[in-house]
Amino acid sequence: MKTDHLYYPYHSQRMTTVARQGMVATSQPLAAQAGLDMLKKGGNAVDAAIATAAMLTVVEPTSNGIGGDAFALVWIKDKLYGLNASGPAPKSISIEKVKELGYEEMPLYGFLPVTVPGAPGGWAALSKRFGKLPLIEVLQPAIYYAENGFAVTPTVAKLWERAYKKFSTSCTDAMYNGWFDTFAPNGKYPQIGDIWRSPDHAETLRQIARTDAAAFYEGELADKMTEFSAENDGFLTKEDLTAFEPEWVEPISVNYRGYDVWEIPPNGQGLVALSALNILKGFSFHEKEAIDTYHKQMEAMKLAFADGHAYITEEQHMPVTVKELLSDDYAAQRRAMIGDTAEQPEAGEPKTGGTVYLATADSDGNMVSFIQSNYHGFGSGLVVPGTGIALQNRGHNFSLDPEHANKLQGGKKSFHTIIPGFLTKKGQAIGPFGVMGGFMQPQGHTQVVMNMLDFGLNPQTALDAPRWQWVKGKTFHVEADFPKYIAEALIRKGHEIEVKADRSTFGRGQIIWRDPGNGTLYGGTEARADGSIASF
Repeated sequence: MKTDHLYYPYHSQRMTTVARQGMVATSQPLAAQAGLDMLKKGGNAVDAAIATAAMLTVVEPTSNGIGGDAFALVWIKDKLYGLNASGPAPKSISIEKVKELGYEEMPLYGFLPVTVPGAPGGWAALSKRFGKLPLIEVLQPAIYYAENGFAVTPTVAKLWERAYKKFSTSCTDAMYNGWFDTFAPNGKYPQIGDIWRSPDHAETLRQIARTDAAAFYEGELADKMTEFSAENDGFLTKEDLTAFEPEWVEPISVNYRGYDVWEIPPNGQGLVALSALNILKGFSFHEKEAIDTYHKQMEAMKLAFADGHAYITEEQHMPVTVKELLSDDYAAQRRAMIGDTAEQPEAGEPKTGGTVYLATADSDGNMVSFIQSNYHGFGSGLVVPGTGIALQNRGHNFSLDPEHANKLQGGKKSFHTIIPGFLTKKGQAIGPFGVMGGFMQPQGHTQVVMNMLDFGLNPQTALDAPRWQWVKGKTFHVEADFPKYIAEALIRKGHEIEVKADRSTFGRGQIIWRDPGNGTLYGGTEARADGSIASF
């Protein structure tokens, strides 16, 4: 009888992982091990994060790749730093040019939604500023597995099959041949336990490592990307790549139940999570599994998203400021709108006049919250021939409405879904957390933060708890194990509740919680993925 590695009819319990010297939590076991290897070699949490991130482009290409973007929150030497390694739209693209090609909204596949990939630049920037080991050593595990192959894990295989079927009908032009040659050679996608390798991917990682990513933005790899773009009427040019620089940014925060919750500032949507928590901190929650708890959470999230979708884009293009959106006065205004029944969400006026996630920690107290993505699964469907570089489709988020804050503009960064999170208390690091998965991410952040800070759940249970997800209007999706009696009560309050059996759309998270007293690390990983924690 054939074993089904996606069939789990019995309840399974994972305990919180506890360690002292170091910890790496992510969605794939080999990636977690790569990060741990760096710690054991004398590297720090930053080296571990880079090694894990690079490995994830190999062992989980269904969610991220070399051609994607990245963000990081780095706690090192008692200070929190933010890195925005997302790339802008090509300088020559415009709303007019896209509409001339017959589009009324940004397409999902092809070259139009391709933006400058920021992840390799992000790895190099992190390594240069905070790493202890050479980048060539840090990327070596990823290079090895790309060259020699790895056995595909269950969740990754499921998503790979889903992508293959989608691309087989949606990406039939010759420019997509590179994806099929790389990820489905001879017309076959890998299944659970099959060995997949990509020598081109390995060589690209090797060039990135040897040149601190210069080859990717200025050298041979840049030439291959721009030649591929030109051959297929893309807007991406060598000038776009050479002009790219990752940005060091000041993280933003709100205080919630005595803890500071930190996010990357816009163009990321971390602001949505902070806005929701800022509204919710004015309520008292005494029980997690209560109708009123879920009702208020859902209403606050709708209000936060209404503002996010209206205002978030690259920060200098926002019509309102982050400070205004996160002010206590504005939070009070939005909180007052939450009544006893579900309301249609609308943006307020605050002015007063997909992804992979990983968390690392080392014995010195350094910690990293890191996230990277190609956006929709494999991204644009395009793989640069001879490189293994799957290009992201982040530009799909741009609006073609010339009046919208997030309108398409050459050289501009789009509203970005991927967000790393971090907790501190009274100036001490508590640790990194994150939940990946498109617009589920700020919703996942809000839910796991409340699970820990309002209801005292440990990191593993905070992730295991059934999740809900706002979709549009008054519609929410809930997981199959979401309490039925609460779902029914929410329906009576006017919420439109839909139960979903597929857990993959509810995000996949990781948490590391550090005891500031003795330095002990407590880790939680995701049951909705091939989650793993490596520690010592």
